[in-house]
Amino acid sequence: MTVSNTKTLFEKIWDAHHVAYTGTGASLIAIDRVFLHERTGAAALKSMAAASRPVRDPARVFAVMDHIVDTRPGRGDGTLMKGGSAFITETRAAAKAAGITLFDVNDRDQGITHVISPELGIVLPGVTLVAPDSHTCTQGALGALAWGIGSSEAEHAMATGVLRLDRPKTMRITYKGRLAPGVTAKDMILALIAAHGAGGGVGHVVEFAGEAVRALDVEARMTLCNMATEFAAMTGIIAPDAKTFEYLAGRRYAPENFGEPYWHTLKTDEGARFDREIEIDAAALAPMVSWGTSPEHAMPVDGTVPQGPARAHEYIGLAAGVKLLGTPIDVAFIGSCTNARLSDLRRAAALLKGRRIAPSIRKAMVVPGSSAVKRAAEAEGLDKVFTEAGFEWRASGCSLCFFAGGEHFPDGSRTMSSTNRNFEGRQGPGIRTHIASPETVVASALAGSIADPRELVR
Repeated sequence: MTVSNTKTLFEKIWDAHHVAYTGTGASLIAIDRVFLHERTGAAALKSMAAASRPVRDPARVFAVMDHIVDTRPGRGDGTLMKGGSAFITETRAAAKAAGITLFDVNDRDQGITHVISPELGIVLPGVTLVAPDSHTCTQGALGALAWGIGSSEAEHAMATGVLRLDRPKTMRITYKGRLAPGVTAKDMILALIAAHGAGGGVGHVVEFAGEAVRALDVEARMTLCNMATEFAAMTGIIAPDAKTFEYLAGRRYAPENFGEPYWHTLKTDEGARFDREIEIDAAALAPMVSWGTSPEHAMPVDGTVPQGPARAHEYIGLAAGVKLLGTPIDVAFIGSCTNARLSDLRRAAALLKGRRIAPSIRKAMVVPGSSAVKRAAEAEGLDKVFTEAGFEWRASGCSLCFFAGGEHFPDGSRTMSSTNRNFEGRQGPGIRTHIASPETVVASALAGSIADPRELVR
């Protein structure tokens, strides 16, 4: 509970959207935006149509083709995933019938849900936004209450404009000090999960705060919030500030006037209490790399593998006590809703320029987070930097982060990846994934083995 009338950022948004209490003590919370994708969107919309339940406010519902679509150049409705094209065509038909906004396969605004929503100003400070995707928490970086839901909850939100929720607990994670060169937001969140466990945030809304968080640009803040779900939190959130307002200004769905007094109140009051507090020394953090079957199996790149569950060691093929540095890799991948925004690609390209990946790398690939990111990167010549270094340049989508039976890496590959999950099978059967920052992916691609990006930025 808070002291006096002081409130946390979460409490302010929750209270502004609270509609009623249910008989069980849960709350009905108003939902401002719903975002669908083709993996579950058609099922939710068709179920509603079959029950003769229309979308209550189609202007607040959006859908995009991102999970099943191929990332190959020249792609269309056809996919390498068997039966994948049906997800696309059925979602297209269902979205049209429901009258909602659809960003189709080759739409200029197509991209990964949590990348295009901020790009277009669909997510805004203080709104509630839900999507059938656990990484919806990414959008809390803009000062929104955004979280992942199931398909049936999406139906309920679209039909009624509310969802039934138990009030979560609150947690503040304060990163003190400044990051050292070569250390990123990805390393901040991996260090947190490694220290406090993949279940450390369960039942909580996590507010990220402190000097290191304020110093991050908005896209880096999205990386931080993106992996709140890997911490088992309901969502992550960061108070909006001048950087947020500048980022959103002029976006298609953003209001023209950014002087709304309400937006400037969206911060935790001094003296407000959280159910749990964690402090982290940002200046002491190093580039992080995962080694096992969970993001909590992460460690500084220059450390030695700790003793963990037997299955984790078996999967990754590394015994306790061995060094990560120098471990040969086969694949380098930059993509996903975590680290495939324009700023990520700029930083990666800056390290790659004038260099060539190691001959032992079997595949290296860049998948921009959205079609808009792809165009912007091409306008800056970043695509040429990547291709001249030996990377493939692809179209936007989730398929190489989330294996759905279509695109995949060479069998048995050890992959250095900028994605968010190193679960067994996450990037395909038999693929062993290490997750890290784009900088660490680039350093490792150049070396042909796990490498420290600080060697390139010193």
